[in-house]
Amino acid sequence: MYARTRSFGLGLALLVFGALPGAAAATPAPTLAYSIDLNRRADDLFHVTLRVTGLGPANAIYQFASTAPGTYQVMNIGRYVKGFQAYDARGRLVPVEQVSVNQWKLSAPARVRTIRYTVAETWDSPLDHPIYRMCGTTIGSDNVLINPHAVLGFPAGLQASPVRLRLAYPASWLVGTALHRGPDGVYVADSYDQLVDSPILLGRLTRARLTVTGVPVEVYAYSASSQITAAKLLSAMTAMLNAAGRFLGKLPVDRYTFLYHFDDTPAGAWEHSYSSEYVLKDGAYTDSVGQRVTDIAAHEFFHVVTPLNIHSEIIEHFNFVTPVPSRHLWLYEGTTEWAAHAMQLRAGLKTPEAYLATQIQKMRIDRQAYDSSYSLGELALTSYSDSGQKQYGNIYMRGALTAGLLDIRLLELSHGQRGLQDLIVDLTHHFGKRRAFPDSTFVDTLVAMTYPEIRDFFDRYVWNSERLPIKEYYGKLGITLVEDEKGQPVRFEIDPNPTDDQRLLREAWLGRKGA
Repeated sequence: MYARTRSFGLGLALLVFGALPGAAAATPAPTLAYSIDLNRRADDLFHVTLRVTGLGPANAIYQFASTAPGTYQVMNIGRYVKGFQAYDARGRLVPVEQVSVNQWKLSAPARVRTIRYTVAETWDSPLDHPIYRMCGTTIGSDNVLINPHAVLGFPAGLQASPVRLRLAYPASWLVGTALHRGPDGVYVADSYDQLVDSPILLGRLTRARLTVTGVPVEVYAYSASSQITAAKLLSAMTAMLNAAGRFLGKLPVDRYTFLYHFDDTPAGAWEHSYSSEYVLKDGAYTDSVGQRVTDIAAHEFFHVVTPLNIHSEIIEHFNFVTPVPSRHLWLYEGTTEWAAHAMQLRAGLKTPEAYLATQIQKMRIDRQAYDSSYSLGELALTSYSDSGQKQYGNIYMRGALTAGLLDIRLLELSHGQRGLQDLIVDLTHHFGKRRAFPDSTFVDTLVAMTYPEIRDFFDRYVWNSERLPIKEYYGKLGITLVEDEKGQPVRFEIDPNPTDDQRLLREAWLGRKGA
């Protein structure tokens, strides 16, 4: 989700030759200074002001997002925009024209100093093709949820410009966000991409904090009934968060923020580089609620690896104008869902029986609710289409099952020494958040880092839709898949007397290498 434009050629020239005598200094990109007045909430509209100077002909289009990273959904935020106006330095109107659903054209961009508009909250706007609630916005009497892409646009050509965001809100409210806040109370981001990567929850919130592998982790929670608090959630998640730290060795971020919104309509969760945001059903807090939240949070939290530290150039240079899919959805979502459960298994937070029961459930959903001829590669490349959206949920089922099999295959080929967990850590070191991988050649990299047999695995089970060899692979661990007369999965049975080879692989699968 890092899309700052880089000029490698220019950087190399200056490094080798230095600045040319008499060369004029490059004009800095204009800073985008937004403000949102959240004291005006009665009309369910976000009142937005953008102050900017230095616009030119290349910046004449003001762009609202057609989609956002990690949503795999066409959103067309321009549908929610109302009363878009531009003004010059003396407060005179500069004519504007809406030229597409997400674009307004400034007739004289060089004159523009202020842009003002309102945006309807997405939760209560009865439009066709509604936005996922966790990716949208809401305005309430005691809370506000802002996903910046659903409120703020940007002038064309300035996606990589620095951003300042001032929020006006009641003095009694708390604000939860991963954005840095300057001494003047203004939130800052390096670019529009970083801004979009940082949801904001405000209002009557509770807050809790801990440290994981030296990294501060904060939890903010809004509960309409006040029955669920940040402290209760953090207590439920602490063991999982520490397990994630051990799984990765050290968290690859310098901070992390969980944002929870509990109300009447459950929706789901959305990952970000330094935070994750959850829209869940409110009610009494119980241990089962804590476990359910922990399982969801484990998935979203692991996204600090994918796509923050392992991502293709399609993610890094995100196109907010036209959705462009990456073929590696298996990595971003499938592997992440596998890791969310595997790291709890290997930390002893889930029994092998509980882990395997989750795999049975995923197998049933994969086989009964989705088209088995739809490969993970096809699912990724069609994710923005209606047909792809119908199959999208299977990335958390078949995608996670496939990642689990890849883990077993890697452990087998390495005689129990290196599995998918080790490969993920190696990939974070090889790439990291500042280096994207080429979308078309990533599997070549994986094969070079592992074994030639892994190419065959991807050809058969990721790019094509061969039936997953679950019985065969788990058999290598001394774990038998029991199916009914129709071939549907019933349960796994763990052999108490595995062979030496099965025991070695099973112990490695459980995270006990060398046991």
